Amino acid sequence: MKVEPEKLYQEIGIYCFGRGIFHKTPRTGFEVGDKDLFLMKQGDFILQVTFAWEGAIAIVSAAEDGMYGSTRYPTFRVDERRCVPQFLLNYFKTERGLQQLVKICPGSAGRNRVLSIKRIPEVQVPLPPLAEQRQVVARIEELAAQIHEARTLREQAAEEAEGLLVAMAHRGDLDQTAKENAGWKRKRLADLMQFVDDSHKVEPARSYPNLGIYSFGRGLFHKPPIDGLATSATALRRVRAGQFIYSRLFAFEGAYGRVTSEFDGAFVSQEYPTFDCDPQQVCSEFLAAYFKPAHLWKAVAAGSKGLGDRRQRVQPAQLLKHELWLPPIAWQNRLGEVQVEVDALKRLQAETAAELDALLPALLDRAFKGGL
Repeated sequence: MKVEPEKLYQEIGIYCFGRGIFHKTPRTGFEVGDKDLFLMKQGDFILQVTFAWEGAIAIVSAAEDGMYGSTRYPTFRVDERRCVPQFLLNYFKTERGLQQLVKICPGSAGRNRVLSIKRIPEVQVPLPPLAEQRQVVARIEELAAQIHEARTLREQAAEEAEGLLVAMAHRGDLDQTAKENAGWKRKRLADLMQFVDDSHKVEPARSYPNLGIYSFGRGLFHKPPIDGLATSATALRRVRAGQFIYSRLFAFEGAYGRVTSEFDGAFVSQEYPTFDCDPQQVCSEFLAAYFKPAHLWKAVAAGSKGLGDRRQRVQPAQLLKHELWLPPIAWQNRLGEVQVEVDALKRLQAETAAELDALLPALLDRAFKGGL
């Protein structure tokens, strides 16, 4: 259909790996430009031509009825006298079904691999009777719901555990007097930790283990090693277990964390200030939990120089001026013990998440082999 300049168009996109449809930001016809759009109707089978080979397929639900897709999203009406739409969708989530899409997407991997509409008739789909198709779909949906529930429960458990750490670090249930009576004190971070610059000159022949910090208080993660020959940095900073660390560039959105043993000896750029904690007063587990709430990121970042949030670097001196309520070290040690249990829970969650992710493909494979 032709686009009208004054009309607002709600467009859709399709995630790869059979993960469904997402809604894009609405645009006016003027913003869309001189392009045609496809109107989506509930029940349509749609593909994204440049990533169909990677499972960018979906069925339009009631939520997308009346929305639009570009010409990269051809739509097809399923003949429901012969085929249940969800049965067709699930078939193309199997390895066998996906390989058929790969065969009609000539070209190299990536955007050069485009679905050939003319070759769609080459695809063969095994179609049992409608009643059997409905049974298969119902069974898949039942088991998929169970998998989703298990994953949700594990995620909720991890979130609640993180919430406990934050509650222990802040004790919002205590007023100022109660905190003072319990031994809490007002302290500046400068009194509790000191900036450490363990910088090393970059050697071209060396590879340096690297880390990053997730935003929103989600801790550290491994990044690909830094190639001494490829990097433009002349020096890198080494970190040690037990240190507190943050990102100058992303402190405004919670890129704070603690260096655990798995990151001991890794290297970071100068954008990641590191601090040694005074063990008689403060532990990094407490600081990591303390800096999870969003209001603290904004408080520390206030006054940063730069144009826009993503140019505002929080300098170490700025962080060290921050004042907080510090609990007794015995309470912090209790928090550290809980952190150990939370870390174990997270590891278990990661392991079970991988197992749950593998369950659905195995389930689909069994379903289309008559194993359900």
